[in-house]
Amino acid sequence: MTGGQPGGKSFSGNVVWKSLLKRAPIIVSLDSPARLACGIDTTMTRQFSKIDVTPDWEGLVRCIRRQGPLRRVHFIELYLDGEVQEAISRQFGVAGNDLVRQINLQRFLGYDYVLMGLDNVVWTFPHHVADDTAGLARASGRGFVESGRGPITNWEEFERYPWPVPTQWNSRSLEWLTANLPDDMCIIGGLCSHFAEHLSRLMGYETLCLALYDQRELVKAIADRVLEIDRVMLARLLEFDRVKIIWGSDDMGFRTGPLISPADLREFVLPGHKLMAQMAHAAGRPYLLHCCGQITDIMPDLIDDVRIDARHSFEDVIEPVTEAKRRYGQRIALLGGLDVDFLCRASIPAIRERVRRTLEVCLPGGGYCLGTGNSVTNYIPVENYLAMLDAGRKFSPA
Repeated sequence: MTGGQPGGKSFSGNVVWKSLLKRAPIIVSLDSPARLACGIDTTMTRQFSKIDVTPDWEGLVRCIRRQGPLRRVHFIELYLDGEVQEAISRQFGVAGNDLVRQINLQRFLGYDYVLMGLDNVVWTFPHHVADDTAGLARASGRGFVESGRGPITNWEEFERYPWPVPTQWNSRSLEWLTANLPDDMCIIGGLCSHFAEHLSRLMGYETLCLALYDQRELVKAIADRVLEIDRVMLARLLEFDRVKIIWGSDDMGFRTGPLISPADLREFVLPGHKLMAQMAHAAGRPYLLHCCGQITDIMPDLIDDVRIDARHSFEDVIEPVTEAKRRYGQRIALLGGLDVDFLCRASIPAIRERVRRTLEVCLPGGGYCLGTGNSVTNYIPVENYLAMLDAGRKFSPA
């Protein structure tokens, strides 16, 4: 699940935490004066929970690799909507600008990492905008990618499309984090690997469905170009030692099945994920995959051929994460899974009970990190989200 600029036509590689830092990195240790001067707070006193959590990126990696026993529950999210970040920062006094605040906020919430990719990786897609009716409404509205006709529907448009150019990318955010991120935290590299999503966005979903019958060569050319761009991008990410995990994000399904046939996914999409996983594994990093929708038909491919290390994104009406744990938990890690609709509607006592029951099923043996079923949206009540985190902090692994 990834987004665009509401009403615009650009999609940046760092859609979540884009930084425009221009100064050179300062190499500092955990509590050095230089790091403190940057505004990184490793000893915040205002808390939403009575249980303190110290980041432990090595424990997070062991958990994802299913290398128990665990000392505590680890947490993971695809992202927090900007409005949620702002609300929590205001309520609890989380300070700083750009990446400094991201570090402070992640530490405050109990995460072991900051998620970051390359800067200035821009894709162009047509968008529509609607009013945002969420509790923490976005003033600029909510953007939706055009699903009918995308910017590439024929070979002429393929040649004319402004593909991302690697020489225009930069790694300033990654360089700054490498130098300034506290030693007990790591970088998760991503989000990358939008192979199915980019086919749909570049052609338009309706156009893609027709092209799979009468323009398969064009579909293949787009898939190959996207894969080459992501290959170069991932190679750059893997140059940074503090990137300890790679996170691919690619919605391939909807409520009752895959968005295109399993055979077409195997031909045009899964080879990209397989290469990303191979590159990550060759560099000693696990490869996580966020994928919305009902994808049971291709789970054997993802586990046995692509060889993902973990899957993220679960919805109760499709497959509760507890069921996924029973089905796949001996082979891959499962991430998140507290249903977003449930978090929006449930009482805080019900959320705490749901966290307890989920952890009792999913945590034994490792291979599970607590989080939402998708992301921390601006329509989830902030108090419900924090109740989920607090309940996870209070749970003691057996």
